[in-house]
Amino acid sequence: MRRGWSGSYKMLNLFAKTFALVFLAELGDKTQLAALTLAASSPGGKWAIFLGSALALAVTSLIAVFAGDAITRLCGSGRTIRAASGILFILVGVITLISALRR
Repeated sequence: MRRGWSGSYKMLNLFAKTFALVFLAELGDKTQLAALTLAASSPGGKWAIFLGSALALAVTSLIAVFAGDAITRLCGSGRTIRAASGILFILVGVITLISALRR
């Protein structure tokens, strides 16, 4: 079955949203800092570092996509998953803040 322009536009839009979200989320992330550190300590190995970090990000993203799909099938609602994710994100932030303040 062929997709029309509408289907192609939706897929391109989803791709662009995903790229932008992951790109912004990864800026300054531990993964990027680890790659920066490896590149600084391994002159001449920039392509191996790039390929290794890109493959690692691709594999973790693949796991996240399939896990998200499986959880959606179990819960049945994207809204429930977004709410639970938001609560978990806030909870981790509060725990991190409390931990930092205790030091």
